[in-house]
Amino acid sequence: MSMPRTPAARESGALLARWGRLVYRARWTVLALSVLTLCASLWLIHVGGPLDPPDIPAETESGRARRLLEKELPGQPPSFSLIFSSRTRQVSDPAFREEVERALAPLRRDPRVARVRTAYDPPGPGPTAVPLVSRDGRGTLVTVELRGTAAGFASLEFSGLPPDLYPALRGLVHSETLDVASVGNVALNHDFTEVARKDLGRVEMLILPAVASLLLLVFGSVVAAALPLAVGALAMTGAMAVTLLLARFVSVSIYAPNIVSMIGLGVAIDYSLFVVSRFREEIRERPPVEALARTVATAGRAVLFSGLTVAIGLLGMLFLGLGNLGSMGWAGTSVVTLAVVYGLTTVPALLAVLGPRVNALRVPFLHSERGGGLWHRLAVTVMAHPWRVFVPVVCVLLLFGLPFLHLRVGSGDATSLPPEAESRRGDELLRREFPGGEANRIVVVLDAGHASPLEAGRVTQTYAFSRWLAGRPHVQRVDSFVDLDPSLDLATYLQMAALPPTQRPPELVEALRHTLGDHAAMLVATTNLRTASDEARALVRDIRKAHPPYDGEVLVTGQTAFDLDFIGLVIRHAPFAIGLVVVVTYVVLFLLLDSVLLPLKAIIMNLLSITASYGALVWIFQDGHLATWLDFTPGPIQTATPLIMFCLVFGLSMDYEVLLLSRIREEYERSGDNAGAVVVGLERTGRLITGAAAIMAAVFFGFGLARSVVIQAVGVGIGVAVVVDATIVRALLVPATMRLLGRWNWWRPAWLVLRPRRRSSGVVADRS
Repeated sequence: MSMPRTPAARESGALLARWGRLVYRARWTVLALSVLTLCASLWLIHVGGPLDPPDIPAETESGRARRLLEKELPGQPPSFSLIFSSRTRQVSDPAFREEVERALAPLRRDPRVARVRTAYDPPGPGPTAVPLVSRDGRGTLVTVELRGTAAGFASLEFSGLPPDLYPALRGLVHSETLDVASVGNVALNHDFTEVARKDLGRVEMLILPAVASLLLLVFGSVVAAALPLAVGALAMTGAMAVTLLLARFVSVSIYAPNIVSMIGLGVAIDYSLFVVSRFREEIRERPPVEALARTVATAGRAVLFSGLTVAIGLLGMLFLGLGNLGSMGWAGTSVVTLAVVYGLTTVPALLAVLGPRVNALRVPFLHSERGGGLWHRLAVTVMAHPWRVFVPVVCVLLLFGLPFLHLRVGSGDATSLPPEAESRRGDELLRREFPGGEANRIVVVLDAGHASPLEAGRVTQTYAFSRWLAGRPHVQRVDSFVDLDPSLDLATYLQMAALPPTQRPPELVEALRHTLGDHAAMLVATTNLRTASDEARALVRDIRKAHPPYDGEVLVTGQTAFDLDFIGLVIRHAPFAIGLVVVVTYVVLFLLLDSVLLPLKAIIMNLLSITASYGALVWIFQDGHLATWLDFTPGPIQTATPLIMFCLVFGLSMDYEVLLLSRIREEYERSGDNAGAVVVGLERTGRLITGAAAIMAAVFFGFGLARSVVIQAVGVGIGVAVVVDATIVRALLVPATMRLLGRWNWWRPAWLVLRPRRRSSGVVADRS
């Protein structure tokens, strides 16, 4: 029995068919507008704002501590550090010292530099956290203090510097005989930004030839293959302009352009591929204007709904509480939106101009029409043995996901950078050669409210708190204004706190400047625990859960605390974000498919693909099984990566689901035969889905060659999901499931249709 189209499907098809005819008539105008938008995008890219490293969400305890320190301790000079080292010379060698002074001379003359501290300076008041000379005596640590102020916490954990200042000053330091390496978060943030920027251009140059070759294999025609590449470039350029324009007003992640490139190359090319393929099929039987109308009404409709589902997944990132990492959601949504817009305007306009010439410049020995027989035989086999396919495939996907059960998350450190990055070399040298350089500092902020921390009662409480903190497991030392000398007792600190400012000893003045505000005090607990270790996290939890001897608010921050806060934030926000994405996706798919069960099935299929990709993510990047091939250091998965992957994969996987089910739906409406519709749908779309998936996988796996582990993990993880989704899931599991469900695939309550069904359509009937 033939099943008529729903009013929503019929009206959307008629509307899109009219749109296709309109684009055909106005094709030159559409192309001119596309060129104008390209020019505008190129201009906006050059006037866009700067990109930022990941930030601390304001609502976390770490974020509140940082804001309090920025308010209470604004007097810290921003700074960065350098390590001068030699394989043969000692720091005490006069030639070593002469070379250090020569290399630092441009910094000393620069008006932006307030002070350069070296091991050759007279010792200042109080001990230093890290010795200025290495264990082997062949390296020395130099601190460059700049003019102006930055928050005390910024100087400890974050850059606190304008983005262009550090590279300008670092470029002044050169040495012909000594190795110079930058140290600290200023250098790390700069290198993360630079690696992400360089990755973008380098990876794109590697990916584009592979994508062009795959398009030639799919189409067998140079002209047809060139169209998706051109539209992909348009969408990526426009989205990059939107992203950088957004950066002028809000904080945008340094990884947002990589997401634009990653998604833009994949999605924009895929959508254009769908439209061009359908047009080549329709132009054989219809005049160009009707072929274009039919193409836009069918493939264009699939592109529109697919774009909606992908955008929904990406917008889910905005609800995860990821700080400026959420900007990747806006960046991804912009490129998907532009891919849909250009797919429904520029691509049809180009096809209208080309007509049958879309098949011009055929490549010998490449016949794009072949390949349907293989998919026909596969579909018939699956229809005949659905249970034999369904059970093993589900078991295999769940098996792939098993490594995810031992997932460890944490924030990125120097090991997330390539080994040749200067800040990573400096970090490794600091940890290896400088006592205390491997320290993990836990920052505790005591908020005294409206009282002064120098009041006798507050000094007593701070003294008691410091001793309590020093007694925690793994705490090696505590630095604060009541920890100047182990031999001093509480009475001495009370006396010094009561002294007028002009009579205070220099070491107290220095400590107060670094650790005390008008209404808050800062204590820094030094441990030798790695920031992402279980012991470090247990220590932070211990400090937060305990009731230390202080009646004001106690805030714990630092890298370990930030990790815990970020994990907690993701756990709190993830259910809502994931639920929202799933529910809205279900509604969109229901409107497309007019079925209650098919959208639910599609969501479950997506979750299975994501499960497999999560397992691969942990197996590769945490367990390190491909570390040698991909040249990275194994470690915890960055906290945001699984959630970012969920939003990306959930949307992208719907591409092929929408394309396949839309074609199956067309056949079912024509014949009313569920099994036959599945066979024809898989036969007609199998080769296209394989080609599109190969292109998208090439794009994402190409980003696995990036030098940033964050981008590598996202690229490889999504690449695995695409391959699994387009092969095991779409080719085997989806047909088997649809065979098992039978006519229930198309069931929906009668009350969901608000108007009577009609067979008429604004699209020329499909005589096939």
